[in-house]
Amino acid sequence: MTDVLTPAQRRLNMSRIRGKDTKPEMLIRRALHARGLRYRLHPKNIAGKPDMVFARHRAVILVQGCFWHGHDCPLFKWPATRTEFWRKKIEGNRERDRRQIDSLSACGWRVLLIWECALRGKHKRSLTEVLDKAEHFIRQEHPAFCTISHLPDNPEGLGFGDGSG
Repeated sequence: MTDVLTPAQRRLNMSRIRGKDTKPEMLIRRALHARGLRYRLHPKNIAGKPDMVFARHRAVILVQGCFWHGHDCPLFKWPATRTEFWRKKIEGNRERDRRQIDSLSACGWRVLLIWECALRGKHKRSLTEVLDKAEHFIRQEHPAFCTISHLPDNPEGLGFGDGSG
């Protein structure tokens, strides 16, 4: 399969992809702020510079795109071109994510990982549901690591485990 875009168009598209202030991140940030939760953004003194840090609650939120972080969900599909490059890139991102979460947990931070598929796509959750779960995680004592994605919940109401979904 060949790319439907010219190299110049592809370069322009790729140059517009950002690592912070993404649409899903901004949506979560604004809504949690409206709920009275205050946070710091991408602090340099915390491992991996998490998207949002709720120091008072010893909690951080990471909002991750399903493609860039290789999430096993309907929004992720391996590219048909330059497959070796993309496998190496995405596997590297996954490994870096694991190290970041381990480092944050080792420093006493509780980590909530919100996947893009929780907010977009055919199987997305309602924004209210995602925000309720995020607020509950921040304000309550939960395990060191939780996820919110498009997948059905376990009985506790948040996804717990390895972050794969």
